[in-house]
Amino acid sequence: MTKYINFLDKFKWIIAIGVPLLVLALASNLKYLEMDGSYRIWFGEDSKILKDYDDFRKVFGNDDAITITFKDENGIFNKKALQTIDNITQKLWRMKYVARVDSITNYQYIYTNKDEPDDVIIEDFIQNIQDANETYLNNRKNIAINDPLLVDGFISRDGKTTMIAARLIPKVNDDSDKSLEIMKLVNDLLAPEIEKSGYKFWLNGGAPLNQAFIEIGTHDAMTFTPTVLIASMILLFLLFRRVSGALLPIGVVVFTFITILAIQVLLGYKLNNFTANLPVFVVAIGIADAVHIYTIWLMYKKEGQNNYDAVVHSIQKNMLPVFLTSLTTAIGFATLTISKVVPVFTLGIATASGAILAFLISLFWMPAVLLILKKDIKPKVKSTKTVDKKPLGYGKFIINNDKKIIIITTVIFTILAIGLFKVKVDSNTIRYFDESVEIRKSTEFLAQNLTGPMAYEIIVDSGKVGGIKDPEFLKSVEKFYKDYQEKFPDVRHLSSIMDIVKRFNKVLNHKDEIPNNQNLIAQYLLLYSLSLPQGMELNDKMDINEQKLRITGRINIVDTSKDLQMIKYAHDWWEKNTPYSAIVNGQTAMFAYMQRDVTDTLIYSLSLAILLVSFVMLVIFKKIKLIWIFILPNILPVMLVVGLMGWIGINIDIGVAIAGAIIIGVAVDDTIHFLVKYFDAKKRGLSLEESFDDVLRYAGKAMSFTTLILSISFGLFAFSTFTPNQNFGIVTASALVIALVVDLLLLPAMLSLSDRRSK
Repeated sequence: MTKYINFLDKFKWIIAIGVPLLVLALASNLKYLEMDGSYRIWFGEDSKILKDYDDFRKVFGNDDAITITFKDENGIFNKKALQTIDNITQKLWRMKYVARVDSITNYQYIYTNKDEPDDVIIEDFIQNIQDANETYLNNRKNIAINDPLLVDGFISRDGKTTMIAARLIPKVNDDSDKSLEIMKLVNDLLAPEIEKSGYKFWLNGGAPLNQAFIEIGTHDAMTFTPTVLIASMILLFLLFRRVSGALLPIGVVVFTFITILAIQVLLGYKLNNFTANLPVFVVAIGIADAVHIYTIWLMYKKEGQNNYDAVVHSIQKNMLPVFLTSLTTAIGFATLTISKVVPVFTLGIATASGAILAFLISLFWMPAVLLILKKDIKPKVKSTKTVDKKPLGYGKFIINNDKKIIIITTVIFTILAIGLFKVKVDSNTIRYFDESVEIRKSTEFLAQNLTGPMAYEIIVDSGKVGGIKDPEFLKSVEKFYKDYQEKFPDVRHLSSIMDIVKRFNKVLNHKDEIPNNQNLIAQYLLLYSLSLPQGMELNDKMDINEQKLRITGRINIVDTSKDLQMIKYAHDWWEKNTPYSAIVNGQTAMFAYMQRDVTDTLIYSLSLAILLVSFVMLVIFKKIKLIWIFILPNILPVMLVVGLMGWIGINIDIGVAIAGAIIIGVAVDDTIHFLVKYFDAKKRGLSLEESFDDVLRYAGKAMSFTTLILSISFGLFAFSTFTPNQNFGIVTASALVIALVVDLLLLPAMLSLSDRRSK
């Protein structure tokens, strides 16, 4: 140790200046840092979910669209509203990245000529808006609100709300996310219409959703990173009453996260809503090591030691626990790399690397700077020996009340743990956003006034070429409509070419049913296709072999568990009731399928973290009989905070799923610092009471302040408008406070009881 400190002392100025300069050089790459909000970032390139979705798009085109919804309290069927719809529809057709536009004005209305009943006419539903009279408009309204193809799809039942849907070209976001560019084009397009009409337009779809991900991720990174750093500096200054005590630990974490971010850029990674918070995670990782080192150095300085000896003793006392805590923290974060959710995987790599890097900077750069700080500190006592003999009362309290502490905490913890049976893993992409966020308000407006904001793409395979024209097949589709909507009222609207076939039969034969003649069905579809304007073809409703049919369902916002239930029902219905098969695809289904990966992340990463941390602690302390004492303080915080979530009704989402491993990785730091100093005191021949006092003296203050800093840092995420960040912050902050209580009360009480039994 002395040789190492001598080396640092010899090159202290080079190290103290060189490390910041190196970090500054790496920081030059941060100008290339980008934020990616695309749905594709959540899935690996080899993901089956993503592959199935890409295969679906190759056959049926994109399911991603921008929907523009607005409401007129006087009803949509007036010249002002209809002209606004038509203007937006025409502008969207000409907009870059748009493949098709559907609205109430260009809906292809099928009817017969009164003078020639056999003459079928297919044309835009609204004609010559400016010349339209009241009679015409009332006629269009009555038709629309009673047309199952339109109502709950493009027009509300009361005729006051309408939607314009612009479907994007299939590969718009494959190379890079175009959401911000698309949203700018849409907003520029809508600006004159807003000024002219005064309507409030509500935007939904992939581009607005991705924009919300990007904006909130950027906002959180720009808000919480400086806030956490400033709050940490203030707390550190209050703790140490010294500028160096505030700046050095912050320097460690700033150098760490700048380096990690720069490396991420060099490796080609883009930030997402989780890795955008990397600086805050690094504060949690690195600040504890720095605080422990600075605390012991300052303590020895106040006891009258010279600067060199104070640095030596601080590193000697902290080298092992800081190494072990960095190792276990890295293990906790690294277990996130087993997740199939890519943002969680990349967060695991970055934070695990951050734990190791923070350890190296804490033991390389920080001691070098401390060796430069020559200013004398007025000693409070004459020797360490005097301090060691002064009882603090902590050890005595623990020993006298160990059984009471264990009983009381067991009762409290048992009550909280019952909540584990009430908690469930659930989420929804839209509910990732706080109710104040525009995309959340837009989807809720759509759901309350018109139709379901989410969509299922149900692909039914007839099993043979041309099979979708089979009357029995289409009758099965009709039966599925009925059963699906009866079973799940959240299915607001279903549409497919079956509706077109029924409409033709109703118009020509006055029968609202599927005809029994396959040739007649083929003629209907051919006639319809030939009558459509360019860009409105049926190639997005069926495959080229006419074997597979696409049913699009408009669905309410529901929990992911309900999504999975509804998806499973659709799959099972076709398998059990027909000779056909079906799969559910689309972006809503993709995020629902990801729920399993979220659950796996929670279970597997948490289990792996506990297993690996337990093994490390067993190797460190080599006391197999006490292994339960080592493990319990680290499992309890996670169990209890999840139990608390069960009691208050908070579901486990992706934010909570990643919190589990992080809590284990960070909370174990206090346990290790406590146990290392406890066993060191016992080796020096101190009594049990003196050992506990020794732990409190050399670790208690740092443990308390790091917990305070970390709980405040993570707690700030409660103010995020991104719900997973909110839940992550609340859960992690609460768990770290519980972990401190467990480490300072329950852990020593168990050690006291174990010591008494062994005697």
